Amino acid sequence: MIHRLARVEGQLRGVQKMIADDRDCREVFQQLIAIRAAVQSASLSYLQSVISECLLNMDYQDDLDAQKATMTDLIKMLGKLSE
Repeated sequence: MIHRLARVEGQLRGVQKMIADDRDCREVFQQLIAIRAAVQSASLSYLQSVISECLLNMDYQDDLDAQKATMTDLIKMLGKLSE
């Protein structure tokens, strides 16, 4: 995950330089789209691991309401990824 985020950070710096160098707007936009896809992919990957860990290791496994609330929160977060 750290490697993925470092790559995104590098892409962002590259776009900043492209804008400062007054590069073609289509090239800049293409890189922004690539950054968005990379962030979304990293987010999904991270969310998948969090969901697995969160649901398997809940301290309140016997509390059905707490489990439902956790699932609802995770589903809301997943929905925000596609906005």
